[in-house]
Amino acid sequence: MRVEVLCVVFQVREAEPDGAPALSVLLTHGDHTAPWTLPGGDIGDDEDLSVTGLRLLAEKMDVRTVAHLEQLEVFSAPDRVPGVRTIASTYLGLVPSDAATDLPSGAAWHRVDDLEADDLAFDHAAIIEAGRHRLAAKLSYTNIAFALAPSRFAMSELSEVYGAALGYRVDTTNLLRILSRRGVVVATGLLGRTGRSGGRPPSLYAFADKALRVTDEFATLKPPM
Repeated sequence: MRVEVLCVVFQVREAEPDGAPALSVLLTHGDHTAPWTLPGGDIGDDEDLSVTGLRLLAEKMDVRTVAHLEQLEVFSAPDRVPGVRTIASTYLGLVPSDAATDLPSGAAWHRVDDLEADDLAFDHAAIIEAGRHRLAAKLSYTNIAFALAPSRFAMSELSEVYGAALGYRVDTTNLLRILSRRGVVVATGLLGRTGRSGGRPPSLYAFADKALRVTDEFATLKPPM
């Protein structure tokens, strides 16, 4: 029996063709004819699972700006991969939208909404779906968006991050009201750049905490569309 660690790493990135922010997932493959796979590998002999996940992302993907990592699910179907029975311990990782990534050959960010099950190896489509639903759920009752957002942001920018992760438009005014009431975001006193359409420079905000915390244990949001 083999144990592998697989990481579902999300980042909100500008996607083609319209450049709109979209939830993207990190994928890799050995050659251009093989299906895409999630990054991962065997657990290290002297490591726990989360340490292995971070090491593999750094060594294989050169991704070192993971702002949040948490265990997702264990996938253990006997026939999930051919050959030796392989149990996958999966992790959800989040990278801020302003973090630059210099990926190796064969790795790329893929817009989640554009992926088809046939594009992915084994049960990796189900793993990505589990990661997206976990993220959507935690956006309701925690401050987890700190790990997707830039360090400072206009609220319109943060609403785009939420919308990309949830799969539907999020109203900026309502989002500010909810997050301010919960003490999730704070005003920095700084102003951002004026947009292309002109007008007053937007106020910039930041997350009050850079670690996961529960903000409303009874809140719920709709799952991704």
